[in-house]
Amino acid sequence: MFLRKFFLSVLFTAFAINGFSQELRCNIQIVSEAIQGTNKRVFETLQNAIFEFMNNRNWTNHVYSSQERIECNMMFNLTDHTGDVFKGTLQIQSRRPVFNSSYNTTLFNYLDQNITFTYVEYEPLEFNESNYTSNLTSLLAYYALVVIGLDYDSFSYKGGTELFRKAEIVVNNAQQAVEKGWKAFEASNNRNRYWLVQNLLDEKYSPVRDFLFKYHRLGMDVLADKTTQGRDEMSESIRLLQQVYRQKPDPYMHLLQVIFDSKADEWVNLFSGSFPEEKNRVMLMLKEIDPSNSNKYQKIVQN
Repeated sequence: MFLRKFFLSVLFTAFAINGFSQELRCNIQIVSEAIQGTNKRVFETLQNAIFEFMNNRNWTNHVYSSQERIECNMMFNLTDHTGDVFKGTLQIQSRRPVFNSSYNTTLFNYLDQNITFTYVEYEPLEFNESNYTSNLTSLLAYYALVVIGLDYDSFSYKGGTELFRKAEIVVNNAQQAVEKGWKAFEASNNRNRYWLVQNLLDEKYSPVRDFLFKYHRLGMDVLADKTTQGRDEMSESIRLLQQVYRQKPDPYMHLLQVIFDSKADEWVNLFSGSFPEEKNRVMLMLKEIDPSNSNKYQKIVQN
């Protein structure tokens, strides 16, 4: 774990890259109970194919040891299978270890509610960074890049920019796709793949990425040795989210909701153990920027 943090904290620039190792340790789950009358073997081969694609591909030029690979989960909840076409939803979660502890903090907890793709059993999954090949491999590549980019952002200041740029290329290449989720106008409340990567690269949302670094690297990673200092850094980093909320770069602020979905429960658990003044300050900020979870944040001062 320490080596991974060290690599990321210097943006990998101090090392000559002499080899490659896969970045992800991604668990794949295919849920198909809603589909009747289909040979279930196809779901097993699909799961295996996605597992191999996500875990055996090099997404960067950086060296990872086995224990440093990024932990993530992808759950496909399939609701329709007609011919070679599959439809459903996709839940993606990723996490990273906290220094000097056994705790893993969630970085990404995202539900893509509208996925459609074609899969021919036993046909290899092909992906080309320069061209659109298929909706399935574009989906997988997009989320792999976002997951790795968020992980890099949490270890080094805006360390994920290169990965988000690559995810943007995946989006641009997929503009020709007939499947939904890639185009700006297809989104409800600016919530789809197009808007997620646009927010990540939009300068107006830059404080959100500042938060990712300060909250995790300067806050969580020092908690074991400097609890008060770490928690203070974490509470101050939430002001960066408050800044974006008040400036309202767009009416929907999708990226903020992505953060809330990943961090709301953690905030309650962490700040419930703080001193009264900090508890109250953090609770008020969180209730302002994430009013839908106000009742949850109230528990901070009740514990």
